[in-house]
Amino acid sequence: MAGSVHGTRVTGWGAYAPSLVLTNADMEKMVETADEWIVSRTGIRERRIAGRDETTASMAAVAGLRAIAVAGLQPDDIDLILVGTLTADYPMPSAAALVKDAIGNKRAAAMDLAAACSGFVYGYATAHAYIASGMARHVLVIGAETLSRYTDWTDRGTCILFGDAAGAIVLSASDGPGGTLGIEMTTEPAGAYFIWLPAGGAARPATGATLEAREHYMKMKGSETFKMAVRTLGSTSVRAIETAGLGLADIDLVIPHQANIRIIEALARSLDFPMARVFVNVDRYGNTSAASVPLALAEAVGSGRVKQGDHILLVAFGAGLTSGAITLQWTADPAASDRANAIGPSDVTVLPGYLEPVNPFPPALAWLLERSEQGSPR
Repeated sequence: MAGSVHGTRVTGWGAYAPSLVLTNADMEKMVETADEWIVSRTGIRERRIAGRDETTASMAAVAGLRAIAVAGLQPDDIDLILVGTLTADYPMPSAAALVKDAIGNKRAAAMDLAAACSGFVYGYATAHAYIASGMARHVLVIGAETLSRYTDWTDRGTCILFGDAAGAIVLSASDGPGGTLGIEMTTEPAGAYFIWLPAGGAARPATGATLEAREHYMKMKGSETFKMAVRTLGSTSVRAIETAGLGLADIDLVIPHQANIRIIEALARSLDFPMARVFVNVDRYGNTSAASVPLALAEAVGSGRVKQGDHILLVAFGAGLTSGAITLQWTADPAASDRANAIGPSDVTVLPGYLEPVNPFPPALAWLLERSEQGSPR
């Protein structure tokens, strides 16, 4: 599904990552693995873990407020809130509904998108469609995940990969040049069970048997996923660039889904694109699924890697198997990133679902929380 697109610009961006850090040295104490092995095969050195009082909605709300501040808007200027996530706080209500309340918005429609690691890119495309149709002027698009609570911390093949975070943009209507230039989205269900969460849905509801079989944790076929990821990321990128009327040589920076450094390097080789023009932060956050691309985008802009007039490619791949790519010309002032600095977790309160406090922190990582609260050195 492709189309030539015009009329939207990124006007705000923001991100949030928890303060708890889980390093490869920590992983060595949990499962049979080694820092050298993890780094050589994934590029990951550490990942962030959501704390006792943090959830997908709370992290999404902080990132969203930061994006709104960077855009120079107020929460009620937002017409629609979209949250890409596979780890919403509850099956219902949506994370987006909780985010709306947490940021103090009184008028926006709000909904979640389920496209796994492609969730943010799918959200961007949906936001563009709403704006292009005249149904919205400013849309808050968020990718947020609390993967630590869906990770099997006894499975050394997957637990080394994932982390928690949130990233967001404000996409706004524009009659000027630049902005969104090309969009491509695909879904290949032939690989739907390469990455999946077997139990907890309508096909296999939670039972004692599913809990005992550890079917409520993510499962992944690594080699099959790797091959399809490289192929699909490459083809989706090329089509999004071609739809924009550009060539690879016109792209100043590629911001890919941060799943694995070997996938990112293989994508660059397949496109014959230099790694010097690919943004990478997988070493510090691991795979944060739908949060990955907006988190990387916010860091790239804030660190000076993006200038006004640059052509940027955003591309992601995830369970489904989904893939999405956005080609855009950056128009905002990168210095506006500073407006996000004043906003933190204390500025949001997510509507509680329980009268009594619940601590959802993964039992397998209780020692990490205790070490942090005691101020112990890593």
